[in-house]
Amino acid sequence: MTATAAVAGALLAVQAPVAAQASTGSRFGPGSHPVLFVHGYNGAGSNWNTMADRFRADGWPSSHLDQWTYDSRQSNGVTAQQLSAEVDRLLAATGATEVDIVTHSMGGLSSRHYLKNFDGTSKVDAWVSLGGPNHGTDTANSCFDTSCTEMRPGSAFLTALNSGDETPGSPRYATWWSPCDAVINPDSSVSLSGAVNTRTACLSHSGLLTDATVYAQTRDTVNG
Repeated sequence: MTATAAVAGALLAVQAPVAAQASTGSRFGPGSHPVLFVHGYNGAGSNWNTMADRFRADGWPSSHLDQWTYDSRQSNGVTAQQLSAEVDRLLAATGATEVDIVTHSMGGLSSRHYLKNFDGTSKVDAWVSLGGPNHGTDTANSCFDTSCTEMRPGSAFLTALNSGDETPGSPRYATWWSPCDAVINPDSSVSLSGAVNTRTACLSHSGLLTDATVYAQTRDTVNG
């Protein structure tokens, strides 16, 4: 296996879905927003099947759960432009005035670029990063797609993204990081100044997508 293929496999973060579990905490209500899920490098919208099923069990209609898929090899800046259009599409389809964005891994970077550079802060109520390489990861040193090089610590993309306020505007920012995440190195990369930063149990990078506790905390955050 080539180094690029190996890293792509590591960053894919796909885990077989587990049975959705209904929650007893907060449920969909008049103040709830549509949720737009943004996957990571070499991923797909199906990565969110378990979490989306749990949201449905807690009352979110399928029309309000957008498991978006995009080309994760392209620049995160290009993805941010496409994300802007997807947010507008979701708002028009649901009649909502704001969305909540839940991201995994590299999905946090394009969505942050959208918030910072495409007036996204006026359309997003809550933003969630699960295992995001917000300050880079050394795992990206072995892959060479444009998006992957942007995940390298000290890249021009990350330097610009993290300049000034890391959590701009009115959205509520929250991150989750695992001490056992072997894909995001160092662990401290995930946390953002101005966000609520939460350490999880010993979860793998992909485990952040399907852990029941992380789901409940994410749900309560976006529904806050």
